[in-house]
Amino acid sequence: MTEVLSSLTMESLNIPPGFIYPAFVFGTLTYVLILFCNILVFTTIVFTKSLHSPMFILLLNLPVLDIMGATALLPQLLHSIVSNDRSISYPGCFLQALLIHIYATGNFLFLTAMAYDRYIAICLPLRYHSLMTSNILIRIIVVVWLFDIFILAVLFGISTRFKFCMNNIVDVFCNNPSLLKLVCGDSSANNYYGLFTIILIQGGSLIIVTYTYIQILVTCLKTKQSDARGKALQTCGTHLIVFLLLEINALITLLSHRFESVSPHLRRAIGVSIVVFPPLLNPIVYGFKTKELRRNIIRLFRRS
Repeated sequence: MTEVLSSLTMESLNIPPGFIYPAFVFGTLTYVLILFCNILVFTTIVFTKSLHSPMFILLLNLPVLDIMGATALLPQLLHSIVSNDRSISYPGCFLQALLIHIYATGNFLFLTAMAYDRYIAICLPLRYHSLMTSNILIRIIVVVWLFDIFILAVLFGISTRFKFCMNNIVDVFCNNPSLLKLVCGDSSANNYYGLFTIILIQGGSLIIVTYTYIQILVTCLKTKQSDARGKALQTCGTHLIVFLLLEINALITLLSHRFESVSPHLRRAIGVSIVVFPPLLNPIVYGFKTKELRRNIIRLFRRS
């Protein structure tokens, strides 16, 4: 039976007293910028009919995930910085951890789906409209969301069977590795399942994306049309930058939790970065690097 805890206590970022309010202002501006950029990308795609292609419909899910991840972390973190109140309710902690993990896992899954879309568009152009119909696209999106929620609901569901011996989370936000450090019993099953999800999601995404880009590169090298080759590489380059940013950030975060020699302060900063940098950089990278999206964003501002 799980012990009922009224609240849990998280670690702080150890910001010097003189930098608390500047850090709060900087964090607030960062959060506002994340919301603005992601909402801008989302609304531009929604209200621009020419962007209602499979690639952009799949891209539409990234701002939703990015806003979810940033909102699950930053308001609570900013409150703790300015008030020095580092407590969080037990249900609130599990909800925060679940939403942050859904955000990270969903990014990997949708970026993988986008790589598959680019693979079909470039390597199998004559079959693209038959392989990426509206019905198939809707099924992909629904399956990704359901799989994302299900695999993480199982992960956190099996954690609720434990009794917690401690209430001090060794991080600035709630996540599965930190929660497992609070349990009294043997959490090996949870660790194995967590490792399984990492290998399945992060490892599987890396394998699929690598394979698709090898095939895309081979196809581009074979084509004789330089314009088509340049457009394909530019579109894929944007996606690859976003994927590599997430993959590298997630790998560093994973390693920081696996090696005890890593400084706790550094581990906390790395943990925050994976929930801040991708939501901040994704819309900026796509907005600047994707010609169609950039042109329609500028057009949207001119209309305003």
